[in-house]
Amino acid sequence: MTTATAAGADATASAPVSPAAHGAGPATSSRAQRSAPSIAWLGLAPFAAYVLLFLAVPTILAIGSGFFTEDGSFTWSNVSALGDPVVLNTFANSAGLSLLTAVVGAIVGALVCYALLGMNPDGAVRSTVDAAAGVLAQFGGVMLAFAFIATIGIQGVVTLFLKDDLGVDIFANGTWLYELPGLILPYIYFQIPLMVITFMPALAALKPQWAEANLTLGGTRSSFWLRIGIPVLAPSFLASLLLLFANAFSSYATAAALASQGAQIVPLQIRAALTSETVLGRENLAGALALGMIVIVGVVMALYSMIQRRAARWQS
Repeated sequence: MTTATAAGADATASAPVSPAAHGAGPATSSRAQRSAPSIAWLGLAPFAAYVLLFLAVPTILAIGSGFFTEDGSFTWSNVSALGDPVVLNTFANSAGLSLLTAVVGAIVGALVCYALLGMNPDGAVRSTVDAAAGVLAQFGGVMLAFAFIATIGIQGVVTLFLKDDLGVDIFANGTWLYELPGLILPYIYFQIPLMVITFMPALAALKPQWAEANLTLGGTRSSFWLRIGIPVLAPSFLASLLLLFANAFSSYATAAALASQGAQIVPLQIRAALTSETVLGRENLAGALALGMIVIVGVVMALYSMIQRRAARWQS
């Protein structure tokens, strides 16, 4: 009886197993689940509608207007006007202003992050600085312009104090606050907190074990930063620098509130093309200027994305 049972078991084990009897059910079920339409994408529908209506469509209309005349006929004249020396000088002013304020904001912001690194992440000072950086990074436009006018304007509090009490006239060579140099301080004002927001996570992600290994191998504090810290943080720092450049290059409200006359930078040149009462018939030039800005910002943000992906490798 035992021998017969064993023989039957061996025959059963050696018999071929059909797909339907072994594993076909779960595999078929999983394939059916993968092929079934998913409704999870519906959660992105509101955001997609927002991007389409308030970002994509206005951008397409702004760029498209640069290729047409006022009566709707196609033309290259608006795009070719980007080679005009005045327009090129405007782009150079915007790039120079953005680069200067981005470099200053990145360096000062990185120093602030380094000072915060030794503090308790849950402490009062660290929490206060983080909250202030989040608020001040978004503080701009008319409010920021008014703050600087009331502080260092012609009749500002600091201006009058320096002039009446110390005999220092900061406007002895002209009212620079309402010209291109006057945009440097307001731009730096919101660039520094933006750098704190973007660079602090990268600095906080440095592992203490790296410093301990450096000391174990006979290294010093300076050698840690020169050989480990700075090379590791360089991609994140460059990515933040590019983000600050794009932020300054595309800023409009603060410059429009301070420099009510003239068009020293590209956003103000676009405003002049749309609202000027002296130069008529060049409204569509604003579309060509917007195209130039989008190309520059697009290149900068593409570089930012590439560098940020490289920096995310060690942060994760």
